[in-house]
Amino acid sequence: MTALPRGETPGSPAADDAVVAPPSADVPAPSTGDGTETEGGAPGPTGAGDTEPAPGTGGPAEATDGGPDDAADGEPAGAAAEATHDGPDGADDSDGPDDSADGTTDDGPAEPAEAAEDTADGAGDGADAAPAQLSEAEAELAAQRELQERIEKRKAEKAGPIAAGGKLSGKAADLLAAVRAVESGEQSATSFFDSPAPAAPRRTAPEPAPARPRAPEPARAPQSASPQAVAATAAVLADGGAPAALAGPAAETLGAQAADALRVDPWQLLAVPGVRPEQADGFARALLGAECGPDDERRTAALVGWLLERAALRGHTALDASEVRAALAERSVTDPDAAVQHAVAEGVVLVFQDDGQDGQDHDGQGAGAPAESGEEPGAGAERAGQEPVQVLLGLDRYALAEESLADGLARLVNACEKDADWTEAASAASSPSAAELIRAVAAHGLVAHTGGEAARAEPAALITAARALGLRALGATHSADGRRRLAAATGAPETAVTLAGLLSGEQGPGRDEEGAVAVDLLVVLDAPQLDVETAAILVESLADGTRLVLSGDPGVLGSAGAGRVFADVLAARACPQIVSRTPDPGPIGELVSGIGIGELNQVEAPGKEVVIVPVRDAGEAVHRTVQLVADSVPRAIGVPSSDTQVITVGHGGSAGTRALNAALKQRLNPGPGRFGGFDPGDRVAHVPAPGRTEPGVVVSADAEGLHLDCAGTEVVVAQERVESSVRHGWALSAHQAAGMRWPAVVVVLPGDAAQGLSRSWVYTAFSRGERHLSVVHGVDQALPRAVAQPPAQDRTTRLRTLLETPAR
Repeated sequence: MTALPRGETPGSPAADDAVVAPPSADVPAPSTGDGTETEGGAPGPTGAGDTEPAPGTGGPAEATDGGPDDAADGEPAGAAAEATHDGPDGADDSDGPDDSADGTTDDGPAEPAEAAEDTADGAGDGADAAPAQLSEAEAELAAQRELQERIEKRKAEKAGPIAAGGKLSGKAADLLAAVRAVESGEQSATSFFDSPAPAAPRRTAPEPAPARPRAPEPARAPQSASPQAVAATAAVLADGGAPAALAGPAAETLGAQAADALRVDPWQLLAVPGVRPEQADGFARALLGAECGPDDERRTAALVGWLLERAALRGHTALDASEVRAALAERSVTDPDAAVQHAVAEGVVLVFQDDGQDGQDHDGQGAGAPAESGEEPGAGAERAGQEPVQVLLGLDRYALAEESLADGLARLVNACEKDADWTEAASAASSPSAAELIRAVAAHGLVAHTGGEAARAEPAALITAARALGLRALGATHSADGRRRLAAATGAPETAVTLAGLLSGEQGPGRDEEGAVAVDLLVVLDAPQLDVETAAILVESLADGTRLVLSGDPGVLGSAGAGRVFADVLAARACPQIVSRTPDPGPIGELVSGIGIGELNQVEAPGKEVVIVPVRDAGEAVHRTVQLVADSVPRAIGVPSSDTQVITVGHGGSAGTRALNAALKQRLNPGPGRFGGFDPGDRVAHVPAPGRTEPGVVVSADAEGLHLDCAGTEVVVAQERVESSVRHGWALSAHQAAGMRWPAVVVVLPGDAAQGLSRSWVYTAFSRGERHLSVVHGVDQALPRAVAQPPAQDRTTRLRTLLETPAR
């Protein structure tokens, strides 16, 4: 779906005509925050608070600590920056806002094309008067004067707030009516746009073989800004009372013209990771004074983009328009409808009507007339006996990724050889489930496979069988640990790669002459960890005829990035689904299997495979955790401390990852932290990119940076990246631990973490242990309640609808 470019807002005047609130309409004062959130984890009382405005300035608070845990944890429940003194918490945002700052201004001179149009209009107004002939210079001066008068008139008309669109006219009024008509189901979402509606995604493979749609580019790390740009940005921030620590991140995010962009539109500061609306409001007040108000179009557009970016951190690729309007109202926007319409017209967000309908009403006619004035959205549909139509708002990067992925999956489904003879390979399979998987892959280009840890043997058997048939078969996993386990299962290390290594070209067979990954069969394990952008890039990298298998455990937590690719593919029934009948063995497998169906059962554990350690408070939870890792598990189970992983609900709080890591370091590897807080031998979690966590051990440090050993691979983290991408790693969150397993796991559930528990969280955390699971239990009945609660659709996405939409 296309959006109007900036500057082509239907019914709105040129940039000269930006709404200027009267001096009495001030931006709301900074609030204390939206509520308690855990950093990167599920919400709960242990979470860090919101960042506070700088004292006495009303500007942004100093940026957060930039740790990697937030980037690795895009938990559906939400994430919040924790206020410290270091710098913006870049890990709090997955990639940073995409298009939130382009350097355009809202109160500069009118565009030439618009000026010409206004001049033409002005000339037409006086056509009946038959004016005398003027010289070219006189005509130009007259046109300029008339244009200036028109602009001043528009500004005067907009001196006050617009009440519910009542003062809109022309295209602006038509656009507002179209929004309400779409929400009521009486009109198609394409009425928002002047361009023709885009063609529906293809669901059949044309002849000859189709060209692959262009997938979105991978997110790139921000480029370092020039010293001049940083200095200029720092000067503007100082004028607005914002901390100088934001200068570097702002210049990286907004580009070389960051200083000019911020001076013209202070709310572009919201594009900087870690900055909150109340901080941007204080910054804007300091720069603009009485010129700014809560309904300033620059503010409302930035807020809409910020809300969608924050939603992406929680896994959403789109939000219901009503949710966005409600959030805007909470932030003192008096006309959320107008704010949303302006954001859509400016191209800040795209609007979708993803209901699977074709724009026809029950009588076979086209979309109905706009809703009557004053009606609530959806009222027209209710009068007609229809369900109100859901209108979604989304950022273009995720819309492009979902549409590209849907087309790419359809291409794979239709382009493969349908009648390959793999009968002999299936008959030689090690289990019935493996044989069923092999037969399904022989006849289909896309197959989904579900099962627990023991079921990973089935994709391994498929890869082995395909290679025996002479095919180039490969398995990709989410983590280096998953790669190691897959290589052990196939007996051939060259058959296993990490997904990041495959896409970067560092691992795997490389690319063919057309740029596609040189494989005939690709099996992606840990598929629930696939976010929509990575999945789109992956599918784009596969040639026509390649077979793709998505394999994983649907009970675990979803991806750190936006989207729910595996769940949407399963829900859309876009391909055959093979459900493994191989159960996970032992007491841990029995316990986890029960959790998967909502039952928290007591299991027999004669070898102390499962141990429950009750605690009264968070302090006791930390003490018992250290005791288990350092003494009890090594002595009773025989698993050393280096092979025991602690998993807890959140990063903040008295028993979060920070507190636990500090206590475990003091006991297991005390030291002064002379390498930026780290010592040789420290266990760390390295986050090279948002959503990826690589456990490692500190080896040394020098001028190059911090030297780590990550699963046998030497990694050097530059000095300037250490603070934002390396944390101590004795304790991780469940999202960070997804896709990895350890011989022994200690799951910590302090009493104040009860709000962060869900069935998926418990399932993921409890299933990380291979031989032993200890549960430090302080949540009483909150644990069985969380397990019994059915998993909810916690992410709003469009992929399922796109996959279910038939070809038209």
